[in-house]
Amino acid sequence: MSAPSISVFGATRTDLPASLPQFGHIRRYWDPLHESFAAKLLPGEYYVTLHGEMIVTVLGSCVSACVRDRASGLGGMNHFMLPLDRSHGESAWADATSAATRYGNVAMEMLINDLLKAGAKRSNLEFKLVGGGKVLAAMTDVGAGNIEFIRNYMRTEGFAVAGEDLGDVYPRKVHFHPDSGKVRVKKLQSTRNDTIFARERSYLQQVSSAPQTGDVELF
Repeated sequence: MSAPSISVFGATRTDLPASLPQFGHIRRYWDPLHESFAAKLLPGEYYVTLHGEMIVTVLGSCVSACVRDRASGLGGMNHFMLPLDRSHGESAWADATSAATRYGNVAMEMLINDLLKAGAKRSNLEFKLVGGGKVLAAMTDVGAGNIEFIRNYMRTEGFAVAGEDLGDVYPRKVHFHPDSGKVRVKKLQSTRNDTIFARERSYLQQVSSAPQTGDVELF
């Protein structure tokens, strides 16, 4: 028997498209507003889509790299919290599946390697960078460290940056469309986003919907 289908905005949708086996924990769903299947990333997660799914996340001081193969449309995004894992396997995040990829050096390597394994070509990769806001004025500026890391990483690896929205004081909601390469960013009012504040404080301690001010297609 075939899978049941539902009609959404005049289109018939059945099951979610197949994902790579390592991404079974990622939340995926049909987004009726954007008329697209979507994958939502939490801190420390990354995702590679074979089917042009939109990838969504919310960033405070974290950074996301939105990466795609310009020729094939294969694409993915990460959401890293801190620049480097220097723990030699003894990280304080070891209780989570996404422990290693909470760090920028691991998150970038995993994302790029999975894209190449899926058929992307290194020479075709396009990078757009988002995040690194200083959302907690009274605490260490982790966002600045994440920005410094990702810029150094891009230079060291010889990758060009096609677009970026880094720094400032706002949390951001990010929508990435690998098929087209478009990144849409909603800057959130940092003074009202208690969920992001709580998350930022939580992971910063381990290292020792919000109103929108804009909805802009940045790159």
